[in-house]
Amino acid sequence: MNHPIYAIGDIHGQKTMLEDALARIEADGGRDAEVVFLGDLVDRGPESAGVIDLLQKGVAEGRNWTVLRGNHDRMFSYFMEDVPRPDPFVLLGMDWFADRIGGRTTLASYGIKTDDTSRYYQVHPEARAAIPEAHVAFMAGLAAYHQVGDLLFAHAGIRPEVPLADQSEDDLCWIRHDFLEYRAAHPWLVVHGHTPQKAPVHEGNRVNLDSGAGYGRPITAAVFEGREVHVLEDAGRRALRPT
Repeated sequence: MNHPIYAIGDIHGQKTMLEDALARIEADGGRDAEVVFLGDLVDRGPESAGVIDLLQKGVAEGRNWTVLRGNHDRMFSYFMEDVPRPDPFVLLGMDWFADRIGGRTTLASYGIKTDDTSRYYQVHPEARAAIPEAHVAFMAGLAAYHQVGDLLFAHAGIRPEVPLADQSEDDLCWIRHDFLEYRAAHPWLVVHGHTPQKAPVHEGNRVNLDSGAGYGRPITAAVFEGREVHVLEDAGRRALRPT
């Protein structure tokens, strides 16, 4: 029997929801359970700093956790570099501070206030002073994917029919239509987030665990035993089968 691997969908600064999801995992698989976090730790929700702190400290303590990089996490890291840079995959006319993206809420969780008169040259040094170096280093070091047997975990998905070694971080963090609309089998069952749904969805060749925490809906935790998938709910496991 394949050993269970747990996964948690997009978090988006929802620390209390994350703690609830981790409690469901611990109730099902114990404290030493293997957990993969599918990225988008930050933005939109109120406690991005707390989410990063919880995950960074858990990894540092040796928990069996793998934390992946989402597009929002990449925008955080790009801003925190010596010279902030925009993510080239952001729509023209938008950046990390756009209301739709939510970077201001992440800065607010560190006590950094911004308004419509704020400028990069003011906010960037304030952020560099306020955000712990341990958080910056942790976010900069996140992996773009995690592969275990027949399972491939990536934030957004993969470029279909491209070998894993040739996948780009741009696609792993950002891809949508070319991946979501592909119906043939991949070499793995791809477990992803990035594209919010009202509930987790199993499409046969992929499983989407982004249930919309960035918009206030609950975070999804799921367990994979080979290609069998169960969502963890308060009452226990619920099978998630292909639609």
